[in-house]
Amino acid sequence: MRGGLLVAGTTSDAGKSVVTAGICRWLVRQGVKVAPFKGQNMSLNSFVTREGAEIGRAQAMQAQAARVEPSALMNPVLLKPGSDRSSQVVLMGKPVGELSASGYHGGRQEALLGTVVDCLERLRGTYDAVICEGAGSPAEINLRRTDIVNMGIARAARLPVVVVGDIDRGGVFASFFGTTALLSPEDQALVAGYIVNKFRGDVSLLQPGIDMLRGLTGRHTYGILPYAHGLGIDEEDGLRVSLRGAVRESVVAPPVGEDVLRVAVCAIPLMSNFTDVDALAAEPGVVVRFVDRPEELADADLVVVPGTRGTVRALEWLRERGLARELARRAAEGRPVLGICGGFQVLGEHIDDEVESRAGSVTGLGLLPVRVRFAAEKTLARPTGEALGERVDGYEIHHGVAEVFGGEAFLDGCRVGAVWGTHWHGSLESDGFRRRFLERVASAAGRRFVPAPDTSFGALREEQLDRLGDLIEEHADTDALMRLIEQGAPAGLPFIAPGAPA
Repeated sequence: MRGGLLVAGTTSDAGKSVVTAGICRWLVRQGVKVAPFKGQNMSLNSFVTREGAEIGRAQAMQAQAARVEPSALMNPVLLKPGSDRSSQVVLMGKPVGELSASGYHGGRQEALLGTVVDCLERLRGTYDAVICEGAGSPAEINLRRTDIVNMGIARAARLPVVVVGDIDRGGVFASFFGTTALLSPEDQALVAGYIVNKFRGDVSLLQPGIDMLRGLTGRHTYGILPYAHGLGIDEEDGLRVSLRGAVRESVVAPPVGEDVLRVAVCAIPLMSNFTDVDALAAEPGVVVRFVDRPEELADADLVVVPGTRGTVRALEWLRERGLARELARRAAEGRPVLGICGGFQVLGEHIDDEVESRAGSVTGLGLLPVRVRFAAEKTLARPTGEALGERVDGYEIHHGVAEVFGGEAFLDGCRVGAVWGTHWHGSLESDGFRRRFLERVASAAGRRFVPAPDTSFGALREEQLDRLGDLIEEHADTDALMRLIEQGAPAGLPFIAPGAPA
């Protein structure tokens, strides 16, 4: 078997990432050697591979679903927004510059198609199947000429395409039809059909619409996936919920001890790797919320200042919002604060940035004895260490180089009183360390909270990926999907007018 498939979507956040992961987990359970792929990703949630390459976290999650080691080949182009109009371009896992949206789409993107196709072909030469994820919508007609992630890669590699639509948003049939009808005849010839995502209710009530869609388009619906609560799978473009909402949709598990722990995460601008707090939310009795007002820190037992693509901008935002004063008050009162990566940097005394913001010398919050200097070369690493008597694994993605000149050593950062800081993302996924850290937080907060002795974040993640595989296996036409992956798009698919504009 040497097959492939592109999972496109009617919109951003239609469910492409989770459907791709679900197909990968279903295939690997069938004995298929499978890999994920996304030619171009725009995300502030990224991951570092073992060879030191930065890729989107969604592709790292999909690699885990496929039970393979993630690599730069799976996400050759990563765009990390630094503002509404510019992004850092990460090529084959390494940053190569900052470009405006017009500069990127004006020629640079199209020039990368060869690299993207080469990476895909290398994966297809190694794996039985490669399941590709698109971006946004394939019917973004203003961007089709330079597209390297949707129909551009499908055409170049002759991949069949299924389009995912989120029925929870409404208008899914119009979205399927309109998406197809705005593609050129050559592109439409590769669109084999559709997958309905997040359906609630009786499937029989949807069937007349599915039949009419088949009559209108001549295309098969490959699955009707039910709404699944509390998956908590890594996203790429945004938070799973409003910044003022809880991290998980599921009801928080009851605490082992007498109290719960309340964690407030500062929703700073250009927040990156907010998935760091997923491991906290997985603990029974820990309630995690994203906040943007100082009064919301009042009842928090722990405040997390997360990573960011704009450290100086985040620092300004904390001051403008009054959150900086509350953080200083917490530190003075011995109430726990944890800064991760950019969040660690803003807690220091001084920042010298001629790289990211080009703001030059900036005074930090002064809660940790740290000076930060931004270097042109990005640190990308997978460190291992020890803290609180437990092994800790993490990953680093930052331009800021920290000079620590006091406090108690904590991973690569430091601790002063109840204020902790480190560049290490993912450290809270280390179960033993997370438990010891939460014990310290509970003690400082005066809470009778006891960490569950058996919570395994890795096992929970595997359970979630198995749930995605189950969704595909139980609610998709897997025989038809397998034929599509092996044989490509059916011949003779009808053209839907009007097609792409000339």
